[in-house]
Amino acid sequence: MVLRMGGCRCGNVKFSVGGAPSRIGICHCTDCRQESGSAFTYFGVWPAGQFKSYGQTKEHEGRQFCPKCGSRLFALDDTEAEIKLGSLEDAPTGLVPTYELWIKRREPWFRPLDGAEQFDEDRA
Repeated sequence: MVLRMGGCRCGNVKFSVGGAPSRIGICHCTDCRQESGSAFTYFGVWPAGQFKSYGQTKEHEGRQFCPKCGSRLFALDDTEAEIKLGSLEDAPTGLVPTYELWIKRREPWFRPLDGAEQFDEDRA
């Protein structure tokens, strides 16, 4: 089983996730754009039981971040862990998005990903 490690910029928060993700996507919605400070967010979703975190985080609207450096890291619920894939230690990750969300907000210079399912807003 593949074990991936990640964490925040300052090292205050670390996490691990094991196995293959349930899904990998890119989101162009306004919330993701504002939270990331970028044109989109690249994320992977794993079953919650495959995720462990170490260190103190703070939460804003269900999303966890490091209170020291502000790195946005993950969102958790009872069933899933959604990881910001840019926070993984090893790059490139080899994790390829299979879908894009909120493409109606995608920048016109950003071409649709080959082979990725496209959703005007959230997945159905």
